[in-house]
Amino acid sequence: MLTVSDATLHYGAARALRGVSLDVPSAKITCVLGRNGVGKTSLMRAIVGHQRLSGGTMAFEGKPLGNRAPYDRARSGIGFVPQGREIFPLLSVRENLETGFAPLKRGDRTVPDYVFELFPVLKQMLNRRGGDLSGGQQQQLAIGRALTMRPKLLILDEPTEGIQPSIIKEIGRAIQFLRDRMGLTILLVEQYLDFARELADHVAIMDRGEVVYAGDTAGLDDPDVRRHLML
Repeated sequence: MLTVSDATLHYGAARALRGVSLDVPSAKITCVLGRNGVGKTSLMRAIVGHQRLSGGTMAFEGKPLGNRAPYDRARSGIGFVPQGREIFPLLSVRENLETGFAPLKRGDRTVPDYVFELFPVLKQMLNRRGGDLSGGQQQQLAIGRALTMRPKLLILDEPTEGIQPSIIKEIGRAIQFLRDRMGLTILLVEQYLDFARELADHVAIMDRGEVVYAGDTAGLDDPDVRRHLML
């Protein structure tokens, strides 16, 4: 569904991505792992159009993304849950979810029932301000907002960061449901190795702006692979 080929990205003179290539197959969970500062978030931001590549190409469903704007990529079916959630704290839960309507045709502008089935707390708190929710609830809201736009590809940038264990389990079950029951393609950035191992069909490990391993989760047991994840 998504192909990244030889991608490079610079912030001024600093190079964040160094010839990154990545294949994200349809209806599977692909997990990108790596320590802090190795380029994972830069790669995600490039995919959704928040950062422009210095070189290389990206294609979604076989069509080049080129320099398409973020809103155009959203309309094509790329949903993004950024690191840090970035919900609107002064808007209600309902209003936050409705911001996901932006890329939809007017007749499709409803919140899917499965969002509330996956995250019942959102239905209970529809009129509460987003900033009044706990960190875990805000993460569920951010995922629900992305799902409201009916994405074909859902990108999750460290959804377990700063979240209590009980909600991490809920998010894990939701991700599995979206793959197994909805056929959604998921690209997951994670540092929590056990979470990734449990969910991922494929993994890619980044180090110093490069992909140093790409394959199945069994490769995570290789000491030469695991050393790229050690602090």
